[in-house]
Amino acid sequence: MIDFLIIGGGVGGVSAAARLSELGSVTLLEGEDALAYHASGRSAALFEESYGKPSTVALNAASLAFHRSADVLSSRGLMLVGTADTAAAFETDRAHMKLPEITAAQARALVPILDPAVVDRAAYHPDAWDIDTDKLIQTFARTARANGGTIVTRAQVTGITRTATGWDVTTKDATYQARKLVNAAGAWVDVIARLAGITPLGFTPLRRSMARIPAPAGHDVSGWPMIFGPGENWYAKPDAGALIVSPAEEDPVDPHDAYADDMVLAEGLARYEAHVTEPVTRLLASWAGLRTFAPDRTLVLGPDPQDDCFIWCAGQGGYGMQSSPAASQLLADLISGKPSALSADTISALSPARFQN
Repeated sequence: MIDFLIIGGGVGGVSAAARLSELGSVTLLEGEDALAYHASGRSAALFEESYGKPSTVALNAASLAFHRSADVLSSRGLMLVGTADTAAAFETDRAHMKLPEITAAQARALVPILDPAVVDRAAYHPDAWDIDTDKLIQTFARTARANGGTIVTRAQVTGITRTATGWDVTTKDATYQARKLVNAAGAWVDVIARLAGITPLGFTPLRRSMARIPAPAGHDVSGWPMIFGPGENWYAKPDAGALIVSPAEEDPVDPHDAYADDMVLAEGLARYEAHVTEPVTRLLASWAGLRTFAPDRTLVLGPDPQDDCFIWCAGQGGYGMQSSPAASQLLADLISGKPSALSADTISALSPARFQN
């Protein structure tokens, strides 16, 4: 019998596999052909410590040392831009992300396509980094395998039964027996909970569309920071010599293999174009991902109050890559009874038990 059966091969599940493989036998089931197929493989992948709710920020801070030791970070920087018409949203975002204000001229020195007739305020700090998502996923996977863990792809779960000793989990090819079940199924976490007879917590998958466009006017964009629009209603980020631009929408959808909404994408590109001097003339590619949130937009980590053999690793939203080292360590600490380095308030904010109140 397996000690820990993990459902879901995104960054939440793979990081949990790495940590839990130090406590017992681990098998991870991923329904797709490869790990990180859905949200984890479609992430903008920025480490920004102050991004998210307070409990997420605490996880981010506790994850930084791991990211550095795994050598998955590279310099990027973060810039917020605004206009006279968006001054209030700009100031709210600037204060939340703790970004020092810079002049519009300094902003254009960093990103020369910003329109001087429109962008009249900006804020920036260098302490934001790109995350090498593939390297991070493979780092966790290697650890799990080195500790004897098994990762099975093309293993979509079709049935879950509670037994006297744990769980029977069925796929089209096999049935697995496990003492504890870890639900890291991303947009499908409530689906897995229902299969297991556990009360769903009300997670909502939210679609976010992305477009890759050529480097504007042939600029070398490699040193540009990630750029947020006011109210986070668009963002742009260098990627492999091009720019990724997103409308940053949050449209509720059912769990599925997401694809970009053309109209939403066009509207987001127009918001981006309103701040720059170079129009978008063509797309190199487009795609979408599902960012899945709990009702309070805070991660859910730990055993379910109904059944402590059912463990939630869910609701990562847009924070999964940057928070995964500390989130997975918290799961392992809660299961093993080891004291966590996180505060009691943070642990309580992340606990599934909060939904009983």
